[in-house]
Amino acid sequence: MTQHPTSEERRPANRGPKAAAGNRAALVTAAREIYAVHGLDVPLSRIARRAGVGQGVLYRHFPDREAIAVAVLEENVRQIEQAAAAEGATPAGVLGVLTWHLTQSAAFIGLLHADGASGRLPAHAFARELSERVERALRGCLPEGHRLGAPDDLMLAVAMVSGAVTGPTHRERAHRALAAWRLLGVTVGPVRPFEG
Repeated sequence: MTQHPTSEERRPANRGPKAAAGNRAALVTAAREIYAVHGLDVPLSRIARRAGVGQGVLYRHFPDREAIAVAVLEENVRQIEQAAAAEGATPAGVLGVLTWHLTQSAAFIGLLHADGASGRLPAHAFARELSERVERALRGCLPEGHRLGAPDDLMLAVAMVSGAVTGPTHRERAHRALAAWRLLGVTVGPVRPFEG
């Protein structure tokens, strides 16, 4: 029996070498979407199909499964930093962006606790670096006297909320995350990606 690819898996024509940056961005977006639904064990070929590129293109940008997962985490942190640096940034708004990334990236918690990662940093050092960048971004928009302003409170609250982010759908994970923030007495803006 012949199986036909779904619309999600159909590949458009190769866009050529000049499209490298666009291909990389498409791969990161596809990986985020697929990992959020199916976890880290999804075949890399599925990510390539979702991004509209061949597997060779995927491997030119990301030599292995960990490399693409790390790229998604880097992009998550970069968006949180951009949200915090945006004009008129508020703690509630930035926490909404952070919460969106937590609900989209729950599958990556395992990566951050792995014994080692290919690439420039061991997993624990990489996780610490990402955590420090998120903390700096969040602290930069907290007003003096904010409920999370004490030295350890901010990242402890983030860790507690990330532990509550469970459930089979984005909606359920977002609901649980917002409930956790509410129990901590912290106001969070809309749970959505940063749109700068």
